Amino acid sequence: MSTPTSTAAFAGVETPNGDSSNTNPHPKHTPQESRDLSPFLSCSYPITLKFMDVAYRLKIEDKQKSGGSIKRFFTPHESSPSDQGSRAGAPKERTILKGVTGIAQPGEILAVLGPSGSGKSTLLHALAGRLHGPGLTGTILANSSKLTKPVLRRTGFVTQDDILYPHLTVRETLVFCAMLRLPRALLRSEKVAAAEAAIAELGLGKCENTIIGNSFIRGVSGGERKRVSIAHEMLVNPSLLILDEPTSGLDSTAAHRLVLTLGSLAKKGKTVITSVHQPSSRVYQMFDKVVVLTEGQCLYFGKGSDAMRYFQSVGFAPSFPMNPADFLLDLANGVCHVDGQSEKDKPNIKQSLIHSYNTVLGPKVKAACMDTANVPTKNTHPWRSNSSKEFRRSNRVGFLDWFYQFSILLQRSLKERKHESFNTLRVCQVIAAALLAGLMWWHSDYRNIQDRLGLLFFISIFWGVFPSFNSVFAFPQERTIFMKERASGMYTLSSYFMARIVGDLPMELILPTIFLIVTYWMGGLKPDLWAFLLTLLVVLGYVMVSQGLGLALGAAIMDAKQASTVAAVTMLAFVLTGGYYVHKVPSCMAWIKYISTTFYCYRLLTRIQYEDGKKISYLLGCYHGDKGGCRFVEEDVVGQIGTLGCIGVLLFMFVFYRLLAYLALRRIKS
Repeated sequence: MSTPTSTAAFAGVETPNGDSSNTNPHPKHTPQESRDLSPFLSCSYPITLKFMDVAYRLKIEDKQKSGGSIKRFFTPHESSPSDQGSRAGAPKERTILKGVTGIAQPGEILAVLGPSGSGKSTLLHALAGRLHGPGLTGTILANSSKLTKPVLRRTGFVTQDDILYPHLTVRETLVFCAMLRLPRALLRSEKVAAAEAAIAELGLGKCENTIIGNSFIRGVSGGERKRVSIAHEMLVNPSLLILDEPTSGLDSTAAHRLVLTLGSLAKKGKTVITSVHQPSSRVYQMFDKVVVLTEGQCLYFGKGSDAMRYFQSVGFAPSFPMNPADFLLDLANGVCHVDGQSEKDKPNIKQSLIHSYNTVLGPKVKAACMDTANVPTKNTHPWRSNSSKEFRRSNRVGFLDWFYQFSILLQRSLKERKHESFNTLRVCQVIAAALLAGLMWWHSDYRNIQDRLGLLFFISIFWGVFPSFNSVFAFPQERTIFMKERASGMYTLSSYFMARIVGDLPMELILPTIFLIVTYWMGGLKPDLWAFLLTLLVVLGYVMVSQGLGLALGAAIMDAKQASTVAAVTMLAFVLTGGYYVHKVPSCMAWIKYISTTFYCYRLLTRIQYEDGKKISYLLGCYHGDKGGCRFVEEDVVGQIGTLGCIGVLLFMFVFYRLLAYLALRRIKS
């Protein structure tokens, strides 16, 4: 097949229904098309991808638990256990891929077929340059050169799961992606034009103002959501587009429309590689080439239309007309219905097919890969182009680049987070708690110290637990999208972290203010405006410290359930040593109160109400009879730690917890 010449990124769009706009040799351009885009967006560089003898091995760690042996298979994203050792002996290995060979050329769709666990996703990760380590062997070449960063920048990778923000609209999602992913040297209008072109190219115009949604929030359909994920990658005008099971969860019609879209992209000179679990017959006939895998080994590579003839030539043919894809998957699973034979008569189908491929077809595939070796030229290497130089220059992150990323991420965070921070349930929860506390302590007597201290401690408990539990889910919930965007080089970790921290502040401080306005005056606390403002400042500062604690625990553990459990135990310890329930804490537990956020907040609140150093006498109880009377107890309710000391410790915790969260995020590999 001849290699298509360079084409415009967004010109000559084919609709998902298969209608081509290339029929007119002089098409009429719109402002969203390539005429108004930069050279980086309007140029396409064909990439021929060859992979020869690609193999991948994983470590297996044996552990003894409850008297039994547990084998854990580590995924490509997990750390290898080889450097940790194994208690039961040396780590074993499991081979995921075993010498897979093939070639994908511009203008083609290469489909990877196989049952679950056959190594499809692992192969795609390797071809996309996202699989590293000593376990990966073989050769992967783009235009006869190794995969380099400039080539990977021209590679779009669409994961199996649609990793998108649910509350953003389709247009907002793509515009923010364009702002972050395209070179900063491009004008804002050019980036918006690229997003609009992607919307038109993927047929998303009807739903561009609809939110993405998820399983709990109604949004775009599954097929539209998948096309948004593809548009995400199309913004950088990739020459190589790799998709991991894009038709999963779609009905036959939606899957067919999606593959039609991929076909229109391939016709513009792009190389498309996709894994498909169980395609329909009309989807299968759209594949130019097919790779069939079973247990990491190749059963077939070649034209999709020639697959049935090949298997018939090696003695495997269906006993009745059927979908070729179904027949190939049956063979990959070791199942074959042949005339006069049953499944039991074919116990070694996989071994026979693997042997046939290695002896008949495999050598021809390797020879074809060697014969199609391209001589590197100036026109076939995107890293030699001026536009790629522009991209590399923009990839150097200086202060202006960092601030630009920060501002865009902050805008996106505010748009996305406002729905979560001000959802009806959370607002009602805070208002209900404020009204309940106000009614319980309705105009309490200023001299009733016990009641007043109880109200102050309740405020300390509520605004310690509430923000910490909400923020503990922040990073675990965003881990997948954070890793995806970081792998694409959209922004630096520091700009993302600062945008998240700054964006959360206005969201987290509005509800505490409403709470305190209601509770403070209903509860009859010190009727002084200055005292109220000081109390508000203490509570808001305490909320930010508690939020930082939740962020640190969430980032360190990265599991929502485990992090929430640790947060519950931590806050329980802080509350018990906060100075209200137990005044004389045992010496072995006394150290906890000095790291307790509740302890310092409670001390500051009591100082505002009763000033520094005063010993307050409060009523313990009254007795009747011969020895009747009332007993008063005098106690220092504000403690010995000074105001500046409490403020200084809370400021230190504010910085320290966020620093821990940042360092924990640095450990995550994109």
